[in-house]
Amino acid sequence: MLSHDRVWAAIDALAERYSLSASGLAKRAGLDSTAFNKSKRLSSDGRPRWPSTESLAKIIEATGASLDEFTGLVEGRGKTVPASLPAQTSSVPLLGFAQAGAGGFFDDAGFPVGQGWDLIELPARATETSYALQVQGDSMLPLYRNGDVLIVEPGAATRKGDRVVVKTNAGEVMAKVLDRQTAKSIMLVSLNPDHPDREIPMRDVEWVARIVWASQ
Repeated sequence: MLSHDRVWAAIDALAERYSLSASGLAKRAGLDSTAFNKSKRLSSDGRPRWPSTESLAKIIEATGASLDEFTGLVEGRGKTVPASLPAQTSSVPLLGFAQAGAGGFFDDAGFPVGQGWDLIELPARATETSYALQVQGDSMLPLYRNGDVLIVEPGAATRKGDRVVVKTNAGEVMAKVLDRQTAKSIMLVSLNPDHPDREIPMRDVEWVARIVWASQ
């Protein structure tokens, strides 16, 4: 029986068969790199979102797969990827810190949306909701240098001492160390001693996301 879960599982399996992440498959097909993110598979009220027939046609064409091959994956008839294949890299959306403050790149929960994202291949395995921010300037020295790439995981649990990216309602985006977070405010310690620590009212915070990896 055709089901929401099986269709999305088939897309993931097709991507894996051709050594791609779901984001990489979407990019190869000429779609938005976040089109197949797990955060896009359910609506905000929990209802299932189905991929369009146009999207399915594009990924079949982009990989050179046959319709029968994709149908077999939906029905669970597809073969698994041989274990002898080398571990694949992960493709995640990439945006510069300067651009991250502009509107249209994130939803209210801090997940990547919209156009304008590049795609970067990483040796570390990322989740379907991860994305990358590229450091611009010296405000994060000595920990992060200009050009370093930070992998950010929105929705991940945070605790004291975690390195996080915070976006304010005013469009300011910053990477700092989480010192304390309450219902009223968040206290952030600056990575660069030349920059002050910040205490921001939670009403002014759009989202907080944990930094899970950095290319240095």
